[in-house]
Amino acid sequence: MKTIVALQALVTAAPLDFEPSAAELEAIDREMPLIRAEVELLDAQIMTIDRPVNELDTRRVRRARNRVLAARRDLTNRAGTEHTGGAA
Repeated sequence: MKTIVALQALVTAAPLDFEPSAAELEAIDREMPLIRAEVELLDAQIMTIDRPVNELDTRRVRRARNRVLAARRDLTNRAGTEHTGGAA
């Protein structure tokens, strides 16, 4: 009778690097204004879930939506200008 033994290398997981790289941290920093604007929009929408929406709530959600759009525009414009160099 043969015994079945798992190979140690296949069973033991390789050490994983869970820390973000410098490039990932830089990307997060670039996107942080958009992330903050989206959180503000979500907060404004959550406040209107369990009560009737009034004029102030409508303005708050509209302003938050406009901040998200502006942050997306700025992020897109920055990404477009960062990659347009080099072929001179």
